[in-house]
Amino acid sequence: MKYDRIYNFSAGPAIMPEPVLEEIRDELMNCRGSGMSVMEMSHRSKVFEEIIKEAEADLRALMGIPENYKVLFIQGGATLQFAMIPMNLMKNGAAAYIETGAWSKKALQEAGKYGRVDVAASSKDRNYSYIPDCSDLPIAEDADYIYICQNETIHGTTYRTLPNAKGKVLVSDQSSMFLSQPCHVSEFGMIYAGVQKNVGPAGMVIAIIRGDLIREDVDEKVPTYLRYATHAGSDSLYNTPNCWSIYCCGKVFKYLQRIGGLTEMCRRNEEKAKVLYDFLDSSKLFKGTVEKEFRSMMNVPFVTGDKDLDAKVVAYTKAAGFENLKGHRSVGGLRASIFNAMPKEGVEALVDCLKEFERTQG
Repeated sequence: MKYDRIYNFSAGPAIMPEPVLEEIRDELMNCRGSGMSVMEMSHRSKVFEEIIKEAEADLRALMGIPENYKVLFIQGGATLQFAMIPMNLMKNGAAAYIETGAWSKKALQEAGKYGRVDVAASSKDRNYSYIPDCSDLPIAEDADYIYICQNETIHGTTYRTLPNAKGKVLVSDQSSMFLSQPCHVSEFGMIYAGVQKNVGPAGMVIAIIRGDLIREDVDEKVPTYLRYATHAGSDSLYNTPNCWSIYCCGKVFKYLQRIGGLTEMCRRNEEKAKVLYDFLDSSKLFKGTVEKEFRSMMNVPFVTGDKDLDAKVVAYTKAAGFENLKGHRSVGGLRASIFNAMPKEGVEALVDCLKEFERTQG
């Protein structure tokens, strides 16, 4: 059967690898010989037990996750972690946050409900177009952790060098860069990612947490479900998890292993990002909004400098078969999210379309 596929540049829910979608399609009615879809089976069944255990094992192998870290599949997405993190990790009631865009700003505002939040560094002064110097941060002695959004989906910035945490626990939101490149997990106390941007369907977060940070002695008012200890103690099966998302993510993990792992994925991402950034740097009409040193491989915001013309570009590209190039509603402009599953051919086709727009409409 042939499908009419477009090039989808959405920031999430986002594009998934076609080989994975084909596998899911083929197993939709009968998963692993069970005679039912994964969406119908019990999360306590033997088949699903195999699915979730394989998914965790494959993720551990892909990322080289040390044994003293727990891998948790939690419902609610990344936004729920804005509250869960301070609820669980704020032992002294204080934390340091680095503000580099919309998502780190939302996270620090939420954390402020649970304790003192120090903004250790910020790039707000230049509209979040860069990552501030984090080599010598003013970190309070009682700070329980340092928080970063490692790749800002809306503003399109990414860290090239991790902050000097000065012995403190480093917590990273990797939602829009998860599994896009090799990662040294031991450099972090916690990594988490909403899966709908670069791994699977919406509705779930993957949290990778060092074992000593999973506390039983959190405030008694913290709901049972919002305790990392609850999920760690039940292998992510405290209640019915997002079985569908776990199954799909597991398929993506195996796909990444087949193509050569995260080193190969990073090579492909760098190659296709270069195609788009080279065009933006040479264009007389379009301009990238992020300082070169801090450009994301995953999310590329750009503008024409005229709102009406930006809107015209969105309409023009949509008519040509390119979806979701409108910038986030909070910043406007244009944005191409070129996650793992976006082929280089898709980026090349977009560049050709933008060149044609510039030639005929610009």
